[in-house]
Amino acid sequence: MPRMAITHGVVDVENWLSFKAERAEAIAGMGGLNAVDLVAEDGSNAVAIIADVDDPAAVLAALASPPAELGEAMGRHGVVPPLTTYVEK
Repeated sequence: MPRMAITHGVVDVENWLSFKAERAEAIAGMGGLNAVDLVAEDGSNAVAIIADVDDPAAVLAALASPPAELGEAMGRHGVVPPLTTYVEK
């Protein structure tokens, strides 16, 4: 199972962190396990999520055109596009 990393900005890091359980559930819904949240050490609003994923292409497709529920969650979490994705090779 490859590991995937997703990086992006957020409006407020503490707000984003408060949705950890909801974010892990959304990632699990896309076939991701063991989600871990990371924040930039420099104090900026840059964050990352890493997870083990069954199907990286499915996750990429969901992020490219998020279903309404995922888009709403991203809005609540304060996600600031663009999202950059990395896949373990």
